[in-house]
Amino acid sequence: MPNALDLMLRLLISLVLGALIGLERERQERAAGLRTVTMVSLGSCLFTIVGAYGFSQTDPSRVAAQIVTGIGFLGAGTIFLRKDLVRGLTTAATIWATAAIGMAAATAQYFEAVFTTLLILAVLMVLKPIERRFFKRPNEATVSLVVPRSDAEIERVRSALGAIGAFPQSLRIHELNDTDDRLEIDVGLPQGRTTAELLHQLRSLEGARQILISRDLVEDRIRAGN
Repeated sequence: MPNALDLMLRLLISLVLGALIGLERERQERAAGLRTVTMVSLGSCLFTIVGAYGFSQTDPSRVAAQIVTGIGFLGAGTIFLRKDLVRGLTTAATIWATAAIGMAAATAQYFEAVFTTLLILAVLMVLKPIERRFFKRPNEATVSLVVPRSDAEIERVRSALGAIGAFPQSLRIHELNDTDDRLEIDVGLPQGRTTAELLHQLRSLEGARQILISRDLVEDRIRAGN
C-alpha cells in the first residue's frame, strides 16, 4: 500500500495531465471542456486507487473494467446526430483516452501517462490542420425562403447557389398558398465562402423574400468525428 504522499502525487499528476487536455478542448469550445476532462482523469485515478488498495481480497481489474464502461456512457452523451452528420466523436474519444491516463497515473506509470498526454495533444492540435489541408469538406448552411411558384423555381435557386460554388444537399418544398412556395434547403458552401455572399445570391432571385439562413459559426460542432 503506497503512503499518503505517493497517493496524493498520483492524484495530482492525473489532475494536471487531464487539465492539459481539457485546456485544448476548452480552447476549441467543445462540449467537454476543461472541468469535464479534468474530472474524468481525476475520477478514473481515484477509482483505480480505491479498487487496487481500498478493498482486501478483491481483483483491482474489476474496478478498472467498470471505469471503461462508465466512461462509455459519459462519452455517448457528447455524440449526437444532425441530419446525416455525426458530431462529438473526437470529444468522446478524448474522454475515453483521458480516463486511461488517470488510470495510468493511479498505478504510478507516470512515463506512460505523460507520453500518452503528449500524443493526445499532438492528435488534437497537429492532425487537425493536416486534415483540413488534405481532406477539405464544404461548410454547411440551412436556408429557408419564399419564392413565386413556377416550373423553374428549383433551377433558379440552384443557379443562384452555383454562382458562388454552393450546392443544395437536400430540398424540402412547402406550398404556402396558390402562388408561393417555401423552400428549405441544406446548402453546401465551398471553403472561404461566407454567409453574406450566400445571402446576396439569394436576394438576387426575383420574387424571393423571407430569407432565413442558419449556419454553425464555431467549427466541432462540426462534421463527423469532431
